[in-house]
This record gives sequence, structure tokens and C-alpha cells, in this order.
Amino acid sequence: MARYRGPKLRIIRRLGELPGLTQKNCTRDFPPGQHGPKKRGGGNQKSKESQYAVRLKEKQKLRFNYGISERQLISYVREARRRKGSTGEILLQLLEMRLDNILFRLGFAPTIAAARQVISHGHVLINNKRVTIPSYICKLNDSIAVAANSQKFVKNLVERSSNSMTAPHLDINIEKLSAVVVDNVPREAVGLQINELLVVEYYSRKV
Repeated sequence: MARYRGPKLRIIRRLGELPGLTQKNCTRDFPPGQHGPKKRGGGNQKSKESQYAVRLKEKQKLRFNYGISERQLISYVREARRRKGSTGEILLQLLEMRLDNILFRLGFAPTIAAARQVISHGHVLINNKRVTIPSYICKLNDSIAVAANSQKFVKNLVERSSNSMTAPHLDINIEKLSAVVVDNVPREAVGLQINELLVVEYYSRKV
């Protein structure tokens, strides 16, 4: 399978907070493993990660948070390189403008995986046309709305969701469960703590 279906808290412990993956809180501050935190030389100091491991971890944050496969992420990196500007920021913009992520940022779903399911079941309209592709890249002035016969279902999701993330690039009408894309995603509004330059460096020899 392309997508991770295993325990999500295991990923949170390894990579840190990923708001798009799960709403569960992790009480352990060390990576998963049979023997607890790894230590170097038998002392109390934790083992130091290699430069490759640091870059790999940043790349994995993108994959698991946005719920995309390695092949999809590589295609986004290639597209970001083709466009003018900072490759890292453009990469984040492409991922943030995915329809499943925008639905999550609007608070219409508790996680990006849940937003993907809402979209694939035909509950979402883009410019009054039903869209069932979670990876659809929204554009400026796109109108996003919940279908009339799905309003009650999505309102229940909104009430259960504890998502408190802001979306300054979206003009939201929570009563009508609709929104309009009014701007590109500013870097400071990205809801994931990540160093995108390390992701670009990771793929520098692979793409």
C-alpha cells in the first residue's frame, strides 16, 4: 500500500507533531523502540543523528502529514523546481493548496485523511462542480463548498473537530460551509514545523 495504515502515535513519537495526521496527543517524548531512547556509549547522552537522518526525517514529516506517497512527493519537488522562486516554499505551497489539506485547514474534517475520505465520497464542490480527487490543486479565486445534501454530515465533523489552525489565504463562511481561495499560502501560515530546505537538499541528488 502507498499510504501508511499503521499506528499513528508511533509516527508522532518519531517525527514530532503532525497536525494533519492525527488529533491524538502523545505522552512519550522519545522515539518508538523496544529498548527506549537510544544512548551513546552507555551514558545519559542521546546518540547524535547523521545529516542524512535529519534530512530524511524532514522529508518524512511532509509525507506523513499530507498523506502522500514517495512518488507523489517527488513529482511535487520536480514541479517546485520548474517554477520561479524558492523551491522549498513553492513545494509547501503546492502541498498546502491540495484540496484535502484545504478542507482540513477549513476545519471541515479532523485530519487530512478524513478530508480525503469526505472528498472521495463526493461531498465537496469546486466552482459548483463535484470533485472527488483529494490531490486536486486549488487555484486563486476557486470557490470551495460542501454539497447541499452533505451539509448536516460535514457540520457534525466540524463540531467534533478540535482543529484550531488559521487559514489567512482562505475567505471562510462557516455558516454556509464554503470558502474562497483569496491568496497563496504565506510561509508563516504553514501549520507544520519543518525546515523545507532540508527536504530540497535530500532530493538534490535523487531528482
